[in-house]
Amino acid sequence: MALRGQEQRQAAEGLSGPWLNVWFLCFALPLVASNPSLEPEAKSDSFGRHFLGLDKCNACVGTSICKKFLKEQIRFERWLSSQHNLPSANRTFYEGNYTDDSESWRPVVLSRLVSPHLHDLADKSICKSAGKRKSCSIEAVLRATHRFQNWTQSNLLLPSMVQGLTPPMLRCPSQRLLDRIVRRYFEVADVGSVQMKHFTTKDRLRLLYTLAVNQQPLILQMFPGTEGWPFPRYHGSCGRLMVWAGSRPLKKLYSSPLAQRADAAYQLLHITQSLASNSLRFNLYYTTASEDMFGTVEDGRLLIMDASTIGIIDLQEGFHSEENPQANHSDIFSCLGSSCQQTLPCESVRSSQSFILLCRHVLPKLLSPADVRSARLPKKAIMELAVCADHSQSDQRIFKAVQTLQDTLQALRPCSNDYGYRYPECKYSDKF
Repeated sequence: MALRGQEQRQAAEGLSGPWLNVWFLCFALPLVASNPSLEPEAKSDSFGRHFLGLDKCNACVGTSICKKFLKEQIRFERWLSSQHNLPSANRTFYEGNYTDDSESWRPVVLSRLVSPHLHDLADKSICKSAGKRKSCSIEAVLRATHRFQNWTQSNLLLPSMVQGLTPPMLRCPSQRLLDRIVRRYFEVADVGSVQMKHFTTKDRLRLLYTLAVNQQPLILQMFPGTEGWPFPRYHGSCGRLMVWAGSRPLKKLYSSPLAQRADAAYQLLHITQSLASNSLRFNLYYTTASEDMFGTVEDGRLLIMDASTIGIIDLQEGFHSEENPQANHSDIFSCLGSSCQQTLPCESVRSSQSFILLCRHVLPKLLSPADVRSARLPKKAIMELAVCADHSQSDQRIFKAVQTLQDTLQALRPCSNDYGYRYPECKYSDKF
């Protein structure tokens, strides 16, 4: 009751931000959600504090988009029942809609950092590391760790501060890469500085927790689509739930005419090439590749929807060398994500690795030998696809196969207003 009284006084004084969001989610929103006078057609699914993961903050992503949930400007794609209950909390992804003006709605993805099951296991392991058998204050345990104490004493994010964390982009982090993480971190009020002087203690814990569990939201912030990167727009987070722009799954194209599949295959090769060679001189490479990583949007563009397994090598500064490569930097933060194992050293990454994975696991589902017989796909495309997928081939031979594939596929791509990302330019130039 004392806590509720304090929060009510804060609200009455006009406070805004995360504390008001939490107060509203905890006390005001349940009253609204239980009001039987609301019409089902006008009422969106309510989001509870536990469902969002706000009860776990500051071992969470952030609170930058909580107001959108409170204003019902983020809704689930469809009603789950006549009572409009929340969907199952056991899911990792949800389809939803997002609006800024309550009139035009855009598809979005609502995602947890990892599955609820893995979140639960990680929370239990945190408590266990502190000698607590059942439950504990997860935030208090993480704040007391040696790693987080180091984070509170530095205004720069240094390579030594992320050693032992398992996300692929941190396998060989340069100072330039870490500066970009801090400078583009969307969950703080003042964005744009490589210094963390303006970060509160809770901001630092949220960033560390996100880095430890899933790099996806950070990649979307560091390399935004508005700057030409092939990633969806990141809208923000609330608790342990993140929101980014939605897309149509790549597998929806498998039954499409060859021209549409050829366009998607061409885009896959093109964006993979652009990730490795760009003006920032960061080599973004695939550590795995699957159809679920990619999706298409309304104007026909193909995007990387799942960036959680992308590695990054700084081509300008090179690899960061550990002072003691044999040292074990693992701690409780090292096993909060879906994997506790470190990825392979950056030195072992071939320059053609992304193309090999793409040609082996994704492109064969868009282009097949049947297209040679039943459509107008040249036979050499299937032959070069096999070369591209063969890891025994030299990097130079694989790059040559990729170029041949691109040239072949470009001639098959359709030119219509269904492909707004390059129409009408494609009518007047072969470059589009």
